[in-house]
Amino acid sequence: MLPDFTPLDYVAVGWFFVCWVGYALLVDHSRWHKRSVSGHMHQHRRRWMRNMILREMRMVDTQIHASLVNGILFFASTSILLVGGLLTVLGATEEVISVMDYLPLGAPVSRTAWEIKIVLLILIFVYAFFKFAWCYRLCSNCSIMVGAAPRDAELNAAAEDFADRIARLYSLSGRHFHKGLRAYFFALAAFCWLVNPVLFIIASTWVLVVLIRREFRSQTFDIIKTDEVQARKQK
Repeated sequence: MLPDFTPLDYVAVGWFFVCWVGYALLVDHSRWHKRSVSGHMHQHRRRWMRNMILREMRMVDTQIHASLVNGILFFASTSILLVGGLLTVLGATEEVISVMDYLPLGAPVSRTAWEIKIVLLILIFVYAFFKFAWCYRLCSNCSIMVGAAPRDAELNAAAEDFADRIARLYSLSGRHFHKGLRAYFFALAAFCWLVNPVLFIIASTWVLVVLIRREFRSQTFDIIKTDEVQARKQK
């Protein structure tokens, strides 16, 4: 154990990763995945691609795709800017520590501890950048598949299979995008570690609760849930 950290710091970091990894397992790899916002959005992507096959003019589809790509590029570029800003903070450690000493909730921190905390934030945003960059690559592949999609007056088996494959690729892209956004949310909690480990624990718990609620019990969930779920609830 590093002498610059208290036992409470280790508890806070451990709880932080338990929240992040636990939420990822719940949303991405558990049986609850299909009942989440992400799971229902995959069904809407399937409908979108099947409708796209039937459309003669696909300007609407290309506009939707362009708006998705713009959002991905925004977050990817923002991640790089945040990494650059944190590297600047890392180079001015002494000045920043002197400022943190005046905060009412700030805990005394050594240079080594401060640098480790900043490095954690840098790693989080580097991870987010890679997720957004790979999401952009997948969206590029989706645009090519949309351009290669056949146009049929009726949705036959071959066209339906092609549409479902594009939808799966879009869902895979969306999964990486959501992992990048997830890193942003938990980075907000990690920022609290710069002030106080107790605040770090509270922030990690708050982020976890908010994300679970938005994924499974939000107004967004009630709006986008598929017809099958709505019919089952009505019964």
